[in-house]
Amino acid sequence: MLEAAALLLLFCGIVHSYLGEKYILIRLFKRDNLPKLLGSDWFTKRVLRFAWHLTTIAWWGFAAIIYCILHPSGNYSIDILHIIAVVFILSGIMSLAFTQGKHLSWLFFFCIAGLCISVGNNY
Repeated sequence: MLEAAALLLLFCGIVHSYLGEKYILIRLFKRDNLPKLLGSDWFTKRVLRFAWHLTTIAWWGFAAIIYCILHPSGNYSIDILHIIAVVFILSGIMSLAFTQGKHLSWLFFFCIAGLCISVGNNY
């Protein structure tokens, strides 16, 4: 049953990102009354887009954790910390790329990833 849960999370992430782009974000961004953060709606659109897709990254991270629980290695606590680190590295990269570094979440995401890697390597 957990294999099915992990596969559903992968599938939900794909569907969420694809349909969200196609039917929600693109239509939302055509509006001319979005809040103007940092002087224009460019930043608003970029934050909404990366935040939307972060959900998918998080769901895929949960799928990977479920997989680790199903197929444990010697110490799956380390594996889970590394999965969390990967999720936050990807989140940081997305934040940097989508907002050109203007949304400071990337700084926190990379710190979280670094701390998880550090603890995982010293376990």
